[in-house]
Amino acid sequence: MTVADPMTLDERKASILRAVVEQYIHTAQPVGSQHVARASGVNVSSATVRNDMAALEQEGYLQQPHTSAGRVPTEKGYRFFVDSLVGPARLGSADSKHVRSFFANVHGELEELLNDTSHLLADLTRYAAVVVGPPHEAALVRSVQFVSLSERIVLLVVVLSNGAIEKHTLELEAPIDDAVLSVATTELTRQMLGLSVSAASAVAAPSDSSAGRLVEAAKRALLGGQSADSDQVFIGGASQVAGAFDAVATVSEVLRILEQQYVVVSLISDVLDRGLSVAIGTETGIAPLADCAVVVAPYEVAGETAGSIGVLGPSRMDYPQALAAVAVVSQRLGRRLTEG
Repeated sequence: MTVADPMTLDERKASILRAVVEQYIHTAQPVGSQHVARASGVNVSSATVRNDMAALEQEGYLQQPHTSAGRVPTEKGYRFFVDSLVGPARLGSADSKHVRSFFANVHGELEELLNDTSHLLADLTRYAAVVVGPPHEAALVRSVQFVSLSERIVLLVVVLSNGAIEKHTLELEAPIDDAVLSVATTELTRQMLGLSVSAASAVAAPSDSSAGRLVEAAKRALLGGQSADSDQVFIGGASQVAGAFDAVATVSEVLRILEQQYVVVSLISDVLDRGLSVAIGTETGIAPLADCAVVVAPYEVAGETAGSIGVLGPSRMDYPQALAAVAVVSQRLGRRLTEG
């Protein structure tokens, strides 16, 4: 992975490169020297800008799509721009209000919350957004409750530490009363509280025959509901991909990759494992994403990393805004799941 060192450019060239990147991000058009000379922070003539842009091209930070055109950033140029950003950007007031309102009013179970969060992040950035849910096997049991629906039908409700709520409807062979429900609830709570759902396999049924049958039915439901594929992935904004990229072929490749859950999870995990918050072009390790970039962040539940979120867009994405949105949403999502 090539990472540009901000110290390899003098301040004048650095300011010119930043101006080119910022202009190209917002216009998607090659940037000429006259535009750069008028940019904030660039206090030199157009001739000096032209010379420095030519030097930046030779050094691999810029490229010229065709003769007599302006320049556009290369992957190395984008990387320099991202690495030279000073401090975390802030969301605009309207976006900040949107995030606060969303988390103040969102309801529903974990899957619905994560799915809605992916759409929130896509709305904020106008890119495809990904939310990876907490691994099910790592979640611990917070509470267990049996709820009578009828004489022979009982609802088992298990609240997990990652914010998930498991519900299983149990059909019994014989009627059951509240006293039996209480005994079964006490036993499951005593033996499973603070453990993972897989601990149900070691739960000993109480001697009371009715409560014992209910506990055994609960064990079967809990163990049967476990999935080998523990990663929950929610994609928001896939419909916006077409508007974010210039090339139809790139749009098709991005949509194809977003449909592959394992690839998406691996991509985000790999970027985070390398200590990055942004991966650009070849840094993603996925050839079809050569013209793309991802911005990612983990989120924590009760102080422990539980999952991750990210956005996938073109290399010319608005990095400051994307970084700010991902940072704020990851923090608020973690807080919402911790508070339950």
